[in-house]
Amino acid sequence: MVIKFIVFVLVISSFGFSSDVSLEMFTINNLWILISAFLVFMMHLGFATLESGLTRSKNTVNILFKNVSIIAIGLLTYALCGFNLMYPGEFNGFFGFAGFGLENPSGDMIDYASGSYTYYTDFIFQAMFAATAATIVSGAVAERVKLSSFLIFSTIYVAFLYPVLGSWKWGGGWLDQLGFYDFAGSTIVHSVGGWAALIGAYLIGPRIGKYTNSGIKPIMGHNMPLVCIGVFLLWFGWYGFNGGSVLSADPILVSYVFVTTTLSAAGGIIGSMLISWSITKKPDLSMVLNGSLAGLVGITAGADVISPFSAIIVGFISGLLVYIFVVFFDKLKIDDPVGAISVHLICGVWGTLAVGIFSSEHSFIIQLLGVFAYGLASILFSFILFSLIKYFIGLRVHEDEEIIGLDISEHEMESYAGFQIFTIE
Repeated sequence: MVIKFIVFVLVISSFGFSSDVSLEMFTINNLWILISAFLVFMMHLGFATLESGLTRSKNTVNILFKNVSIIAIGLLTYALCGFNLMYPGEFNGFFGFAGFGLENPSGDMIDYASGSYTYYTDFIFQAMFAATAATIVSGAVAERVKLSSFLIFSTIYVAFLYPVLGSWKWGGGWLDQLGFYDFAGSTIVHSVGGWAALIGAYLIGPRIGKYTNSGIKPIMGHNMPLVCIGVFLLWFGWYGFNGGSVLSADPILVSYVFVTTTLSAAGGIIGSMLISWSITKKPDLSMVLNGSLAGLVGITAGADVISPFSAIIVGFISGLLVYIFVVFFDKLKIDDPVGAISVHLICGVWGTLAVGIFSSEHSFIIQLLGVFAYGLASILFSFILFSLIKYFIGLRVHEDEEIIGLDISEHEMESYAGFQIFTIE
């Protein structure tokens, strides 16, 4: 190990390490961001298990297939064009493109990011974010969307819209210049994906039997232990999501972000627990689990600028909101099997606005402007794209395919062979 480190030092020295950041800090920064990238990657397993558990067993293979595909689509499109759309360098503030493929603009491993971390470290961390927005959409349209239609939408959405909207803030665009703040993506990742999920769920319509003349018929998920595992995996990964967004191993700031992230998640659990238990008179596990995610989404925009006590309030309100809007969307007959719209869209918007409420350094009006701009762009793009897909190839599987389940109709596979009513034969 010592020899390897000496060799590394010599290699770095040959590049002429002239940054204000020390060699040790450069190494530690890179290591922490790479670990964070790994944690964000693990979140996709959380999404897969969460969505699988909250839907019926006859659609499990389909859910898992989408989640695996999204990872590949997100990584490849981000490498091909997304990274250079989000970080185009000099541009007009609305749209810029630095070219196809991966090429370090500084031409030097050390000079990139003023010596804080390498170009490739930056890419792989940001690439892990890219697929998350499409994953949000996956849950909202689950159990009735055509696989091919979903993959087409996801590819275009992740390859183009997400990085372009990301450039408005994280790439130094017009919203960044106005002072809009979104630390780790309450809006840029979560509400952008949430708006697409809302449009998709609206256009595709509810699952068969969800809304009847006699009222709303709950369609229960098949595996709550899977849901619980998924939520804890997501919570675990969120420490990389938010902690890695510090973009350094600063011990003070990283630990601070860990605290606010944790307290907000806990506040979300308590908020959702109190409101759901008081109204339904029963403790609802699914609401409590979504409450923790609501708190995590809510704090993501301001984890580094909101105080620990305020983080509890942000999380608590997020927990209230997730229950209120799950009920609200059901009344509108917008069917969201996993509650993704309430968790990611509503709490993403709330968390972004909370920065303007609880941080004296940021303007509520500017935060509101950012929420409006991202919402309008996401709605228009999603509506046009979903509508075109619906017109040319259709969005929804046939009624018979939905009844038998997408595992059989789309994949000719069973997730739990020998335990289901329908078989391939």
